[in-house]
Amino acid sequence: MEKAIFVSVQRDEQTRDQVNEYLDELAFLAETAGVVGDKQFVQRMVRPDSRTYVGSGKLNELKEYIELNEINLVIFDDELSPAQLKNLENILNLGHICSKS
Repeated sequence: MEKAIFVSVQRDEQTRDQVNEYLDELAFLAETAGVVGDKQFVQRMVRPDSRTYVGSGKLNELKEYIELNEINLVIFDDELSPAQLKNLENILNLGHICSKS
């Protein structure tokens, strides 16, 4: 069974409640596919980082959490570019990173 965390960037035009609602919906969809949801991470930014979607501090937090909690899947509540996916896979040492499409 896969164990996942969920990640989102909260933009200025969004409320925290909206972001939490989107992540809860994503977690429900993942659960219906047999994925165990573990935790949700949100970073407030004007726009996602073009290289890694989240900033370096949040990226370090994700990496540490993944390692300590044996997470094998990260699901992003946004569409990531191929370059972002590749960078995240390399930095987080995971082959299972999903993004909304």
